[in-house]
Amino acid sequence: MPISLSLLFKAALLCPLAWLSIAIAHSAGMVPQTPVLVVEEGVGEAVMNVRNTDLHPALLHSSVENVEQDDEILLLVTPPLARVEAGSIQQVRFILQNPRSLQVERLKRVVFEGIAPAADSSGARVSLGIRQNLPVILRPAGLAVEREPWKRLSWSATPGGLQVFNPSPYVVRLAKAFVPLPGSEMANLPRTYILPGERLNIALPLSTSVRTMAVRIYPATTYGFSVEHFDAPVTR
Repeated sequence: MPISLSLLFKAALLCPLAWLSIAIAHSAGMVPQTPVLVVEEGVGEAVMNVRNTDLHPALLHSSVENVEQDDEILLLVTPPLARVEAGSIQQVRFILQNPRSLQVERLKRVVFEGIAPAADSSGARVSLGIRQNLPVILRPAGLAVEREPWKRLSWSATPGGLQVFNPSPYVVRLAKAFVPLPGSEMANLPRTYILPGERLNIALPLSTSVRTMAVRIYPATTYGFSVEHFDAPVTR
């Protein structure tokens, strides 16, 4: 349920004297414990610890966003809004609410945002902090762990460039930039993830397309860590 700005004002101003007596210092704001959230269907939920690195208390607003290709609402976040003291940690739970069993991995996004009160000549107002936008991977129960899902991608030549197909049940995450081989010039994927069963088309200049025999990609693990590049063959 959307949170109105008026409610945020009321919550933020519960202790105005204590909040406004603390000097605002530059910091990273609300910092999640890990760069990726993984929710196992067999467990049914996951937890993320978020630390308030500011020198003053702030409200932590947590929300889940869908990616454009998958708009089904599958996660409940609790609490969506919580006061976190300076230097303290807030535990945020993400509860899986899927109406049917997951067949493949699903991708969502979670946003953590700090909200602190600030004052100007017109009176108190809400000050929004740095937004932390992280990927969420929903994993089906019983699905084997795949540490190198990018090796399952299938690359093929098309009249306009290349097509990459993900026949696996895994979400593949990788850098947007890749290198058509042979050669050293970079090209770009449409985005940094490929969902299960998805095909992406990449336009390339004809001079590059006709001689591309392989691609060099720069993948990331499920938990967001970059690994060595991988060279995949291109089918013609």
